[in-house]
Amino acid sequence: MDLFLLCVFLPLVTVAWGQYSDYYYGPYNYGDNDEWVNVYRQGFNFQCPHGQVIVAIRSVFNKKEGSDRLWNYACMPASQSLGEPTECWWEEINRAGTEWYQTCSNNGLVAGFQSQYFPSVLDREWQFYCCRYSRRCPYSCWLTTEYPGHYGEDMDMMMYTYDYYIRGATTTFSSVDRDRQWKFIVCRMTDYDCPFQNV
Repeated sequence: MDLFLLCVFLPLVTVAWGQYSDYYYGPYNYGDNDEWVNVYRQGFNFQCPHGQVIVAIRSVFNKKEGSDRLWNYACMPASQSLGEPTECWWEEINRAGTEWYQTCSNNGLVAGFQSQYFPSVLDREWQFYCCRYSRRCPYSCWLTTEYPGHYGEDMDMMMYTYDYYIRGATTTFSSVDRDRQWKFIVCRMTDYDCPFQNV
């Protein structure tokens, strides 16, 4: 009898835990054969499919290639509780060779990156592709640790917990190493519409 009850209730508990608890994202699919979205010293434009957001970022640094990086991104669908994106846009350009801090305006979530390489400063300028989901608002925001841990190292940033989203980043630029370190701004989003434009 006890074994029968265990067989009946264990699948129900598993399903309930997956619906109502934080759970972990899966293995990430970085696209076809894990190829990079750019080549060294070239610009690129990467956008997640409609209704998906960035959940992982991978990069390798090469000093001999103009102190540039190769980049790759993984996307996953936003939570069903957010619904469909109501609008998407490119944010303002963050200039090469400078430190900057930016979040998606209008409570948007990061769904893509655009970048152009500048040989004069051995750095890239950046733009976020942002998508807004109705009038949902961010809360419980925090900054990740620095990626990469040290200038010139490989970078592998992953969102491990479901229902947390990247809203922007702050970066520092080393004029000696000609590389950037990133801290990503991560937030949860409300399950209801709210009146605030940016929180």
